Amino acid sequence: MTILSGDGLMFLLRWGHFLAGVTWIGMLWYFNLVQGPFFNETDAETKKNATQKLVPRALWWFRWGAMFTIITGWLIVGDRWGRMGIDFLTTSYGVTILTGGIMGTIMWANVWFVIWPAQKVVIAAAKGESVSGAAERGRRAFLASRTNTLFSIPMLFYMGAASHLPVPIENPVWIWAVVAGLIMLLIEINALTATKGITTQPIETVKGVITSGVILSIVLYVLLEVLL
Repeated sequence: MTILSGDGLMFLLRWGHFLAGVTWIGMLWYFNLVQGPFFNETDAETKKNATQKLVPRALWWFRWGAMFTIITGWLIVGDRWGRMGIDFLTTSYGVTILTGGIMGTIMWANVWFVIWPAQKVVIAAAKGESVSGAAERGRRAFLASRTNTLFSIPMLFYMGAASHLPVPIENPVWIWAVVAGLIMLLIEINALTATKGITTQPIETVKGVITSGVILSIVLYVLLEVLL
């Protein structure tokens, strides 16, 4: 059976990656595009009940979707890297898949080390437990989630580009790595340290975060073509 061959097993790994990724990004967009606006418009009691009963269920699929997406994704990258060796880093596939993979890894870290810990505090507060800093933690989770939504748009672009949009490599790859890495780092620092102001304003609204994600995708792609 083909499915039991090496190629078949890699296909199953990719299938698992797709399933987990759809779950993760689907829940991410649900939180930011649907649940968030609904919570802003609904009454306090409805929001409290949803936070106690709906949000924990959604967060379970959200965080474990992220975990299995990252595990399967890096196993796929590791397989290709292992086959090609160091040359992997200088191929169009290697550059684009690693660009998307690094953004995905930043998003995964936000899920497990920022959003989930903060949301546990918010949920506890909604259940009437004595906790401190729920509002501040909720705000931090919001900005991290918005940042993940921002990253998700170029991340998916580069995941698709790896196999379907070859980019000629004519210059040292490290130049692109430094520039793209710096942009990602600045965006992530903003998510972890900013509270409210000019740097958070573009991602505060649904329209704003979608527009910002598209603009980031365009900027990164233009830089990729110019620098490589």
